[in-house]
Amino acid sequence: MILGAVVYFLGARPIIAKKAMLLRGYISGRKKLLLWSGVCFTGLALSNSLIFVDLVLVPDVDLYRWRLATAAIAMVILLYGLIWESD
Repeated sequence: MILGAVVYFLGARPIIAKKAMLLRGYISGRKKLLLWSGVCFTGLALSNSLIFVDLVLVPDVDLYRWRLATAAIAMVILLYGLIWESD
């Protein structure tokens, strides 16, 4: 149980770091693709946090659909950014 919690935490750290770097890059350069990628990684970080909550904090509650929904919404946001905001 403890090892699983550590793995979920260590898996969330790079996603949160990438999200921060992408959004910081958008603030300094104002490139739209960085914004959409940063928003996508924010959703993926939320989805990864829900994995930790679902499997470690409240294992009796099923958050599987919420995890999938947040990841799917994040991917749709990135897809929108790739299609409509490309140069």
